[in-house]
Amino acid sequence: MEEKLVNRVAESGLITINLENYFPESTIAVFDLKDYLFHGLILKEKDFRDALKQIEWRDYAGKMVLIICSGDAIIPMWAYMLVSQYLAPYATDVFTGDEDSFLRHYYHQILSTLDLKPYEGQRIIIKGCGSKPVPSEAYARITQLLQPVAQSIMFGEPCSTVPVFKKSKIM
Repeated sequence: MEEKLVNRVAESGLITINLENYFPESTIAVFDLKDYLFHGLILKEKDFRDALKQIEWRDYAGKMVLIICSGDAIIPMWAYMLVSQYLAPYATDVFTGDEDSFLRHYYHQILSTLDLKPYEGQRIIIKGCGSKPVPSEAYARITQLLQPVAQSIMFGEPCSTVPVFKKSKIM
């Protein structure tokens, strides 16, 4: 007699959340103000304005654009505003800062809109070890959001989890 294989993970009632599923779908492009600095030190307003008029802004269509300055210079706030103004008709989003800062901000926004109803009273696993750079703040944020509604929260894979939170039973 053949023994029937049982998928205990599928029957466990565990819900897995993969934060990589929330990773931005749009391409992330960088606009570096360093390229417009005079002698690598200062930003001259007239020269900068002239240079911005020469850029093919359509190249940023459908992309999330990060405005940075990788050079060691003090950039006036109006420079970020000007670039943002040119990008507005094309980019899906504009952010000032590096990719790590952007991803922290992005995940905070996305997770804040998460519908928590499906997770009420559930045993949840937050999947780890992926191929995309999900920031640690996203793991902290999802825990913060789920803790009031979940029965338990674990980290890892269904076959090997680390307990993070378990709702205590009140007697």
